[in-house]
Amino acid sequence: MVDTPDIIRIEAAHFSYGERPILTDLNLTIRRGEIVAIMGGSGGGKTTLLGLIGGRLKPSSGRVMVEDQNVPTLSKSALYQLRRRIGMLFQFGALFTDLPVFDNVAFPYREQTDLPEDAIRALVLMKLEAVGLRGAAHLMPSELSGGMARRVALARAVALDPAIMLYDEPFTGLDPISVGIIGRLIKRLNTALGMTSVIVTHDLNETLRLADRVIVLSAGRVYCDLVPDQIRASSDPFIRQFADGLPDGPVPFHYPASDYVQDLVQS
Repeated sequence: MVDTPDIIRIEAAHFSYGERPILTDLNLTIRRGEIVAIMGGSGGGKTTLLGLIGGRLKPSSGRVMVEDQNVPTLSKSALYQLRRRIGMLFQFGALFTDLPVFDNVAFPYREQTDLPEDAIRALVLMKLEAVGLRGAAHLMPSELSGGMARRVALARAVALDPAIMLYDEPFTGLDPISVGIIGRLIKRLNTALGMTSVIVTHDLNETLRLADRVIVLSAGRVYCDLVPDQIRASSDPFIRQFADGLPDGPVPFHYPASDYVQDLVQS
């Protein structure tokens, strides 16, 4: 793995929402074929990072290199070409509610290829079989459980066999069985399709079973970049607070504010 070339490289990237800095001098690399988890506190820039990789957001400075292309400088047509090689699983699936499962998965083929319908049918059934839902092809999204909907969304996201898969909180709102199923599917598809996966998640237990590396963000920078066993064994206060779900520690419970008593007196 050490000699595997980088597929994503972030170099000194800065990004702010107005006056509020989100990412500050961010540097990280992700190698081809890896499953890398991005973790950290809420509002720490994890989803923003996915937006930079996919070209939805642009840094105010720095470089976002994806497959040796500097994403913020790409023309619209070149960016669209790159995005065809990037799949995205949104936090709650984002299925088209008025289309049945089959047509949801068929959508990328119909929109982005000239394949005949018989070929599309075979490919859709293949993707649904991979996520265990070929028998649900006729169902509407409203008829699916949360875990099933997430699996359909995953089948749609990998429809065009992307080189890179981005996952935004793929385990949120799922029961433990569904979390395990989605985790196994991510790992299996990553291997079978030769993809690179970047997973933004707060589910530490599933992440440590799944990921090759865990990158933890704090204050807009990479706080640590460790393999799962190093996370488990760490005595670092920030990592332990995050891993053990402690309400207070290096990340304070209270948002910065003026003196409480003074606030009460002034009111």
